Amino acid sequence: MALASTTASRLISRRLAAPLPPLPSSSCAAPRGGARAGPRRFAVRWEGRPRALLGGFSDADEDASDDEDEEDGPGALSGGPPRQEQECEDVIELAAAAFSGPERWDVLGLGQAMVDFSGMVDDEFLERLGIEKGTRKVVNHEERGRVLRAMDGCTYKAAAGGSLSNSLVALARLGSSRASSYPELRIAMAGSVGSDPLGSFYRQKLHRANVQFLSKPVKDGTTGTVIVLTTPDAQRTMLAYQGTSSTLAYDSDLAEIVSKSNLLIVEGYLFEFSHTIEAIKQACEDAKKNGALIAVSASDVSCIKRCHSDFWDIVGNYADILFANANEARAFCELTSEESTVSAARYLSHSIPLVSVTDGMHGSYIGVKGEAIYIPPPACIPVDTCGAGDAYASGILYGILRGASDLKGIGLLAAQVAAVVVGQQGTRLRVKDADRLAESFEFHLDNLEFCSDAGTDQVPNL
Repeated sequence: MALASTTASRLISRRLAAPLPPLPSSSCAAPRGGARAGPRRFAVRWEGRPRALLGGFSDADEDASDDEDEEDGPGALSGGPPRQEQECEDVIELAAAAFSGPERWDVLGLGQAMVDFSGMVDDEFLERLGIEKGTRKVVNHEERGRVLRAMDGCTYKAAAGGSLSNSLVALARLGSSRASSYPELRIAMAGSVGSDPLGSFYRQKLHRANVQFLSKPVKDGTTGTVIVLTTPDAQRTMLAYQGTSSTLAYDSDLAEIVSKSNLLIVEGYLFEFSHTIEAIKQACEDAKKNGALIAVSASDVSCIKRCHSDFWDIVGNYADILFANANEARAFCELTSEESTVSAARYLSHSIPLVSVTDGMHGSYIGVKGEAIYIPPPACIPVDTCGAGDAYASGILYGILRGASDLKGIGLLAAQVAAVVVGQQGTRLRVKDADRLAESFEFHLDNLEFCSDAGTDQVPNL
């Protein structure tokens, strides 16, 4: 399948022909090889919450610890109102600087912006609150407050969470690696956060990871959260409060951002909300008009089943790239669980130029024009599989943006990125690992040493 790569080549050549200008000096994006920003404190205050859960999210210096999850505990509150006001002022300045931004963005992500609270609890805790273990439930404001108050005194972590943000952070870290001589990738995200401190926290955390959150906060809005309660048997119970994250307005500001983006990736969770479908469609229309590639992440099997026609409307008419796991791919095709992953990848590739389907320990497939290229899984001792698919997607995008044309090689890179994340605790690709992976990728790309089963496994006409 000797396939041309006209759109991808146009995308890449446009980047290289006109290097993007540096971000404004007010940006705190870490320079390559330079010192990173020192520790910062951000005091989150939320009316009615206990002292521990109002507390400061203590940012360790990334050179010492580049894990984006921030651990909190009782007595963590510090800084006081003056510091909070200063942080909010900083966020406004950062938002203005980011919005003016570079001439073009390499990648713009459109998705849900939610802060994750993760804590260890016992079964008695869940029983006392009447929460069914191992489920995912949407809760209202009062229910969220009740659970958070009950967590007072527990050890917990807070992070700028979400599947899309995991992928964007990994891509930004690969794309700004100190070990690579490539131009730095400019990564941005648009979504919806409230004007509350949690929204400021979300924006700042992404900014520190070189991902610019471009959407203005919703006035008087409340940022969405996900409370993740893990019991000793490793079962996770999730309580999602949507807040403003379920809203997406395609206004002139978002249209302008889309028009200056080389690749748009849409998170599948947005399809759950009927009022966001039109906004997604408008974004895809404008992205296509401006020559951008469009990628869609499937996100969740139940979401695909509930919104099957909306997914296919967008994916079938606009998507150049689809990211899905095996079950999500089968749900797209309406295949039974007995059908093979490779069958789903081949089926989808008749409608979508490039399909990426992951299948856990069994490896992954890249589907192109009715064929599926098998990507074997790297050797790995699994620690935490959460976030593996997000990491894999970042590897695929990184390979395409860096000009690789060998699909097998791009898939092997993506599998290596996923294996690193699976072999650690936490969903985010760490800076030191991104440096190592980016250096290895550049070496292989420059020396044409990507291994492939056939020399014709090339990036398709996207």
